[in-house]
Amino acid sequence: MNEHALSDRLACVGAYVPDQARLADIGSDHAYLPVALMLQNKISYAVAGEVVEGPYRSASKQVQKNRLGDSITVRLANGLAAILPEDQIDTVVIAGMGGPLIRTILEEGQAKQQLTNVKRLILQPNVGEWPLRVWLQDNGYQIIEETILSENDKQYEIIVAEPGQRSYSKQELFFGPRLIQEKNAVFQKKWHHELQQKYRVIDSLQKANKPQVEKITALKEQISWIEEVLA
Repeated sequence: MNEHALSDRLACVGAYVPDQARLADIGSDHAYLPVALMLQNKISYAVAGEVVEGPYRSASKQVQKNRLGDSITVRLANGLAAILPEDQIDTVVIAGMGGPLIRTILEEGQAKQQLTNVKRLILQPNVGEWPLRVWLQDNGYQIIEETILSENDKQYEIIVAEPGQRSYSKQELFFGPRLIQEKNAVFQKKWHHELQQKYRVIDSLQKANKPQVEKITALKEQISWIEEVLA
């Protein structure tokens, strides 16, 4: 993967970035995404944020190599602290992290009013999609698009959210309100695998000396949801 040939996952994330957006890519991973989008003339300005020195240097080199220093700023900062008011960021991408970490970044950013002018969040959690959707619902966001895709035999979900109040059912938050409607082949594969895993966990918990009744009950409820969706 490079700035000229993004992975399928990042290309899909990039497809949700609005035309001429002012983008912040948090945890930018060599700044491949903002550089690619700028080379395509799709965005007008970008901030690539990194919290670790090594990736920050890699992103800086990538931007300089493509002579984009005037339109892409690379910052060493924790989460949404990479965004300054004068950047006028309207779109935020956080991709390739766990859902709990993305949720923490959003919580801290919201508390510091770093999301005030942001019109679109494009999130790609590697795990923990459910609690991330709960956070979005509880903090005044609606999910406008979702995609599930497979890359290197792993399934990835992309969640696109914009400000707007919307309530979702437990099942919609669990599976994804858009994904549960489409139920494509990747969705089916993921949830068949998850179903088998949950059966194994329940079996292990039931054999324990002190069975965790609440956890077993919650897992049985999730299993019933999955079986219903896959039926």
